[in-house]
Amino acid sequence: MTINERFEEIIKVLFGGNKRAFAKAVGINPTVVENVVGARKGKPSYDVLVKVCANANISAEWLLFGSEKNLITDVFNIRKDLTLSVTPEDVAEEGGMPLKTVFTKGKKTIPKQSVSIGEAVHKVPKGSSEGIPLIPLDAVAGFPAESGGGVRLEDCERYVIPEFENKGANFLIRVSGDSMVPLYYSGDLLACRKITDIRFFQWGTVYVLETSQGVLVKRVQESVDHADSILCVSENSSVHHPFLLPRDDIRSLSIIVGLVRLV
Repeated sequence: MTINERFEEIIKVLFGGNKRAFAKAVGINPTVVENVVGARKGKPSYDVLVKVCANANISAEWLLFGSEKNLITDVFNIRKDLTLSVTPEDVAEEGGMPLKTVFTKGKKTIPKQSVSIGEAVHKVPKGSSEGIPLIPLDAVAGFPAESGGGVRLEDCERYVIPEFENKGANFLIRVSGDSMVPLYYSGDLLACRKITDIRFFQWGTVYVLETSQGVLVKRVQESVDHADSILCVSENSSVHHPFLLPRDDIRSLSIIVGLVRLV
């Protein structure tokens, strides 16, 4: 796979084939994108590579070198978060970055090879304790359930996804709405790890926040003028504008360690 083909794969997998959305997300001119993935097959400049890796959270190693051994490994390595945890201690302890993975529903060419979702993730029978539970959006704060309240684990669908279990994911939620497009789409499953200490944030990171408004999936920024609040930013900012969220309204906080996209 050439670097031009890897650009095409990013656009196809993460932006639904929309070149203009990709260009806007990473901050480069659409004509530059066309030069790389169009008929000319030009080589991207260093500046373009830096913007793609930094602004779309693309693995630099994968973008530059790819993998000729396993196309599924290529897909696993397309996107990686810039950080896994909210504190330097956690980063050092984990020693790695969370994996953003795109799986396929049924069979889909990626490319020139059909891959079954069953090869990467499978649903377990009801009542099983295996896998990661898919919980309702309104039950995030009550998970894991204590006796006498919260979501009942036996009522949750569960999925075995070894890559995410290894990253400490303890629940899945389904994205609703378009506020985080093109990063996350409605229907995507986010693998989350709940954080016990909600006092600290890694600015610029996307979190799952349970609030009085419900569950929010937002990129969090510092509010310089309001120390008691955080700024919640949507990827689809032309439609969903940033807003302040009081810190004391955050009931629970989780980081995203993986993504399952059924396409």
